[in-house]
Amino acid sequence: MTRTEKDSIGEKEIPKEAYYGVQTQRALENFPVSGLTESSELINSYVTLKKACAKANMRCGKLDENKGKFIVNACDEVLAGDYEDQFVVDIYQAGAGTSFNMNVNEVIANIALELMGEGKGEYDKIHPNDHVNMSQSTNDTFPTASHIAIIESSEKLLSDLESLASTFRTKGEEFVDVGKSGRTHLMDATPISLGDEFLAYSSAIERAKERLRASQENLLELPIGGTATGGGDNTPESFRKSVVRELSELLDRDFEPAENSFELIHSRSQMADYSSRLKDLAGELIRIANDLRLLASGPRTGIAEIELPEVQPGSSIMPGKVNPVMAECLNMICFQVVGRDSTVSLASQASQMEMNVMVPIISYNIIDSIKILHNYIPVFEKRCVQGIEANEEICKKNLEMTPALATLLSTEIGYLKAAELAKEAMKKDKPIEDLAREKEVLPEDKLDKIFDAKEIIKNKYRD
Repeated sequence: MTRTEKDSIGEKEIPKEAYYGVQTQRALENFPVSGLTESSELINSYVTLKKACAKANMRCGKLDENKGKFIVNACDEVLAGDYEDQFVVDIYQAGAGTSFNMNVNEVIANIALELMGEGKGEYDKIHPNDHVNMSQSTNDTFPTASHIAIIESSEKLLSDLESLASTFRTKGEEFVDVGKSGRTHLMDATPISLGDEFLAYSSAIERAKERLRASQENLLELPIGGTATGGGDNTPESFRKSVVRELSELLDRDFEPAENSFELIHSRSQMADYSSRLKDLAGELIRIANDLRLLASGPRTGIAEIELPEVQPGSSIMPGKVNPVMAECLNMICFQVVGRDSTVSLASQASQMEMNVMVPIISYNIIDSIKILHNYIPVFEKRCVQGIEANEEICKKNLEMTPALATLLSTEIGYLKAAELAKEAMKKDKPIEDLAREKEVLPEDKLDKIFDAKEIIKNKYRD
């Protein structure tokens, strides 16, 4: 149940029903590494690019209209979602992604042949290299398809972040009058409101989102048309602009041809920059998740200023224990994103001379980082953040007992006297306010104003 195909190395048997061909079969034998294959996002982006290239080649008069029509129709068949199991090349593969590019070319060619009424492998009619890959190289198609896949995936993540930031903002407004002790160096610090903490989380996520958006915009510049080394060998005169225009229409994006095609074949700095912005986002999410775990710690021997929703039992041995599992899972995901950025950074700087052969692993790590963040952030928002409750009693008690309130007196009685008062309050386990009134360090009306609950947590910079 095989068919025989031939490439420049020789003949090889291919499963008869497979839509991939000889070069894909060689890749299966050469790279049985992880069992992980390219994502649907990259597959669809690559096939969309092949469709745009076929249209551009027809417009430029290089590709026969009849062949081009069947190639375009074959691309539409793949984009409809029926052939994903035919993209079988491992993510760890031939440098630059030649194996996967040929996997795409062969699948499209064989679908097109069937649409013509021909058998698989009848490449004299439509050839994977000569027709599907016309005016192209792996060196410009793989990074171009990767840019497209990252942009399309990124839109979903940006939407997730906007929603998460909005939920933190809502919680911040809900908690804005809940006073509590601040903490710096994990030690008591001047008072804030619980709401200001949550509004700060919202702002941090918004800022990370905007950095991602800016980096995503840079990916609109595409290397397609540069072919092997950037000079556009084997392309017709207007091919580059034509294929970029086709992509812009197909995906409703403002893509642009590379300002310098040689640079965009040689360098993967735009993808590395996006990965770095993902790492920055992960860092903020790790920080926020850690804060939530600390603020919810307890319930009796921790901080316990907030309560996280109970979503599952926390221990197989300790009855009644509930853990901050949603925040813990977010941490694990973000650690993975940070680690993947290290891979991307190393792979990006590994460019040599006229190209970077590490594009497959750069692309995989970025796209999968986006995917796991996109899969989990909405769940984290719904099952954790939306259900957070303030423990107002503990917040109030901590605010009253913190020796950091002595800071509010220092401008009136001086730093040293305020420090002595703070130490005495700690020793006597007494609120600073009570001790200040007892010692009559200031007139009552001044103390009333200084220790007014609303004034203590007033944010002078809140709009």
